[in-house]
Amino acid sequence: MASPGAKYLDGLNEAQKQAVLHKDGPLLIVAGAGAGKTKTITHRIAHLIESGVPARSVLAVTFTNKAAGEMRERVGRLLPARLGGLPLVTTFHSLGVRLLREFHKEAGVPRGFSIWDQDDSTRAVRAILKQLGTEEWTPRQILSAISREKGRGMAMRDYRERAGNRREQMVALVWERYEKTLAEENSLDFDDLLVRALTLLRESPKTLSLLQNRWRYLTIDEYQDTNTTQYEIARLLAGERKNICAVGDIDQLIYQWRGADMANLLSFEKNFLNSTVILLEQNYRSTRTILAAANSVIEKNSNRIPKTLFSEGKTGEPIAIYGAMDERGEAWFVVEQSALLINKGVSAHEIAVLYRENSQSRVLEEAFLHAGLPYRVLGTRFFERKEVKDVLSYLRAVLNPKSKNDIMRIVGVPPRGIGKVTLEKMLAGESLGAAGAKVAKFQESLAKIREAVNILPASEAVKFCIEESGIQKMYADKTEESRERLGNVRELANLAAKYENDEPPSGIERLLEEAALQSEQDQLDITKEKGGVSLMTVHASKGLEFDAVFVVGLEQGLFPSLRDDQERDPEEERRLFYVALTRARKHLFLIYAHERTKYGSREGAMPSEFLSDIDPRLMKYATEEAGGKEDIIE
Repeated sequence: MASPGAKYLDGLNEAQKQAVLHKDGPLLIVAGAGAGKTKTITHRIAHLIESGVPARSVLAVTFTNKAAGEMRERVGRLLPARLGGLPLVTTFHSLGVRLLREFHKEAGVPRGFSIWDQDDSTRAVRAILKQLGTEEWTPRQILSAISREKGRGMAMRDYRERAGNRREQMVALVWERYEKTLAEENSLDFDDLLVRALTLLRESPKTLSLLQNRWRYLTIDEYQDTNTTQYEIARLLAGERKNICAVGDIDQLIYQWRGADMANLLSFEKNFLNSTVILLEQNYRSTRTILAAANSVIEKNSNRIPKTLFSEGKTGEPIAIYGAMDERGEAWFVVEQSALLINKGVSAHEIAVLYRENSQSRVLEEAFLHAGLPYRVLGTRFFERKEVKDVLSYLRAVLNPKSKNDIMRIVGVPPRGIGKVTLEKMLAGESLGAAGAKVAKFQESLAKIREAVNILPASEAVKFCIEESGIQKMYADKTEESRERLGNVRELANLAAKYENDEPPSGIERLLEEAALQSEQDQLDITKEKGGVSLMTVHASKGLEFDAVFVVGLEQGLFPSLRDDQERDPEEERRLFYVALTRARKHLFLIYAHERTKYGSREGAMPSEFLSDIDPRLMKYATEEAGGKEDIIE
């Protein structure tokens, strides 16, 4: 008779089976690129449940909504008729929101707090810097410093006491005023969702004990990307049972600049005694040629857990190396080879062009446009489009009347004749004089939307908001731009439909949370239907895979980046290159330019040092003269 959960071992290699069968105690799965990580995790969760662990006792945490959704769907397919429901599969930030909403009294935050996105935070810090009369530092620089310190678990008061140089003193000063603004508007920023959740777990033993008993088995995906705060949350939730499964790969750590701490993975066995460590080294994605190149690159790094990816698949074609004269020659090579691939049957959406800096996309876009080849740039996200943010601000403002940021955004959408002075008086609660009628009409509209949000299903509430706010009428001029913008705001109603069964206003709250917690990669699926070649940074490509990958700009100073950044690990650039290589299944192109325009002038460039890490026997070279004309795809 087959053992319980035996069906979840089908199609797994020996290392994967070992991981799936492990039940109690700490487990570290070191999962190489394309090694079937998600399959292993989902089969392990299904096996746990099949073995008698209640689904409600299992918590899985990852970093993007896309990854969480995929994991949730796979577990659901493995447990199709399960009466006990499904485990909670979520992101760290969504988990933070969940805890702070449920235990808002214990956490000392308002139940209906708003979540600030990057634009909200930038706007607030810009205003603070203006008040201080300084232009020495940008809002982005200040916010990066604050975010980094929050990720490290540093409290604002502690940072202020330790601030030494002028920059740190300015960060401390802005940080203090920034926190005050957040509190006044009943808002939390992205980092607060984790910092406040950690504080809750540390300062409320009753809450911590409740959660440790609620979730007896914990899985953390992309463990190499965790910062200090995320590690502490995971450690506390694991408790004395230490039934924690961490899944990650140091070789794919590319977010140290965001605060990711490699020590969390490298010290797992020390932090969780009596751990089991399993290496997933069999790759199911790439050809042997691509893997050989990737292995030869990453083995140059010293801070890693040694492993060697292998495949039982095809050797595959040589890696194509191309030296263009300049960035335009580079772009045209990419376009021509993409066209050849498409003609050979490769779908356009299975082709990706990866670059180190966002600015590199412009010349590539021009070439694709000129050639009439379909493409998409992973950049502006749906929830970041102006018209979408306007509707979201209306919804946030009615749920959180203290949100000045949102009021300031929507008071002129559509234009109402309410000027800056009147707005300041309105926010300060002062007498408005002749402008009072306009403000009263605006506030009346907000009151109607607030009522709709509190009584109507989520999608109907969004529809009412679009109409009552005047946004629908604003885009009624039938121009192509207006039609597109109106289509985008109506799409919000479609998205809200998934929360239709939530008791109002919970559906709208969840929609706003989804909007606030979206990542670049979460957005890719929305645009995938367009079927174009994907243009994106290497960072944005993490977790994705394509039949064909072009890595452009492989020059010293560009990739690897040689910017003066004391915080950056010099090995991180090599890991980033490794991630780029391992996105490719079949076709890989590595491209550099002999010259590149910088700040309006042409400068000579040297090929990236990373290219010399690859065995020449794995590569096929193309010259400028032949490369743009010759079909080098075998």
